[in-house]
Amino acid sequence: MNQISLTSYRPFIIGVAGGSGSGKSTVSQQVLASFGTDMVSVVMQDDYYNDQSELTPEVRRQQNYDHPNAFDWPLLVQHVQALRNGQAIAMPEYDFTIDNRSNKTIPVKPAPVIVIEGLFALYDADLRDMMSLKIFVDTASDVRFIRRMQRDINERGRSVESIVNQYMETVRPMHKQFIEPTKRHADVILPHGANDPAVDIITTKVASVIGQLKRGS
Repeated sequence: MNQISLTSYRPFIIGVAGGSGSGKSTVSQQVLASFGTDMVSVVMQDDYYNDQSELTPEVRRQQNYDHPNAFDWPLLVQHVQALRNGQAIAMPEYDFTIDNRSNKTIPVKPAPVIVIEGLFALYDADLRDMMSLKIFVDTASDVRFIRRMQRDINERGRSVESIVNQYMETVRPMHKQFIEPTKRHADVILPHGANDPAVDIITTKVASVIGQLKRGS
């Protein structure tokens, strides 16, 4: 089997967007599981929330995390450009229990396929211009809310009341105002979330791309 030279091509960059709890991670993890870490690297937009070290914990909790301004766009674009040029990055690690970046980073190496996953993966024009395939995972709002509640209770130690309040005050209106409209930029819309046939089509496309890269190396 031919090895792929990281200096002889531009990686195939996939953007995976959609609302909170839509199934974005299912798509990303299936692509990763299908081809392995040598072929696929994943950039998580959730880890690019702004550094809020200068804010008190109380003020951090009051921020609108579902608005595009909550993210460090320059750093995210810079890191994707670096991966695209064959350079490894130190992705920040966001700690949702303290509403701030941790003091650790996550090493991400360049790979033939780069997946960018996040609420606003298709929002920024500079990011979109680097993408070869743009996916929007479209899932019913009630399903997304239930998934979000389960995650926030189990993984982030949130109370039901705080989850409901945040959903009504920011998550729902921001989805309608900012996330839903990015669907028009998508090449592929998954209308029932990360269903098996749709994911199979995506992994088949990625397999074809990897095969072409190997033959061209």
